[in-house]
Amino acid sequence: MSTTAIIYARVSSSGSQEQRQNTERQVKSLLQYAETCDIQVERIFEEHISGAKRNSERLGLQECLAYAKDNHIGVILFSELSRAGRQIWEVLETVKYCVDNRIDMFFQKEGLRLFDGEKVNGVMAIYISCLSFCAEKERENIAFRLNQGRQLAIEKGVRMGRPHGSIKTLDQLATEYASVIKCLKRGQSVRNTAKICGVSTSTVQRVKKAFNL
Repeated sequence: MSTTAIIYARVSSSGSQEQRQNTERQVKSLLQYAETCDIQVERIFEEHISGAKRNSERLGLQECLAYAKDNHIGVILFSELSRAGRQIWEVLETVKYCVDNRIDMFFQKEGLRLFDGEKVNGVMAIYISCLSFCAEKERENIAFRLNQGRQLAIEKGVRMGRPHGSIKTLDQLATEYASVIKCLKRGQSVRNTAKICGVSTSTVQRVKKAFNL
């Protein structure tokens, strides 16, 4: 009897178009893994949101976890550990949720599974903690280097941000503000949506107007 599974794939909402297509590669690779292991994928959750966002702001991830619990899914497939959380505490919180609800987790890049048969893999918590800590520190180092670069550019008089007068297409808005659109469609107010998604109310209003929400 095959195991039931769902896939969670996430990419940042920023970056080039090529980078935004990484979701497709994640899904394709995980589907190939599932087929090889006789795992039946019931649903795919895809999310375009910044890696800097907290798990509470990742509506796709929250929906994925709730779906797994409500539908007694056997395993959630992730392309890598960082998809499960921004910081070590968030990753461990997600892991605990899955342990409490007997939902296995598979991280393809690291080759890790949460359960070993019916029991929780005893070294998983330690291993996940170490990997998450290293990833978190690397993100901090990247942010530090980017901030230094921006500051240097500003000191040299380089103009930052988008060129004056440039306008984002609807596709770009839909990709970058997917969580905002989802909140608005669920009936959230402009103010609540801005708070949940970590954006300004003017941004929410702009998205609302663009998509007639």
